[in-house]
Amino acid sequence: MTVQSYIENIIAPKIQGDGGWVEFDSLSGNELTLIFRGECAKCKILNRCTDWLEGQLKADLNMDLKIKAVCIKPYFQEV
Repeated sequence: MTVQSYIENIIAPKIQGDGGWVEFDSLSGNELTLIFRGECAKCKILNRCTDWLEGQLKADLNMDLKIKAVCIKPYFQEV
């Protein structure tokens, strides 16, 4: 399983259960860039989620990746 399919098929549904949204953006070396939307975009403790995701990637895919979180708020929250 690729990192992208793991994020889209395993992680995204779990995040959506809490009103968030995560998308695969890119993987460069050991840096995984993910886009967070929905409730995730305004979360004050997103670092806990990214730490958890890094642990899941290590446990399930045996990959030691560092996640770079990019938060994109809906246009109506940016005003």
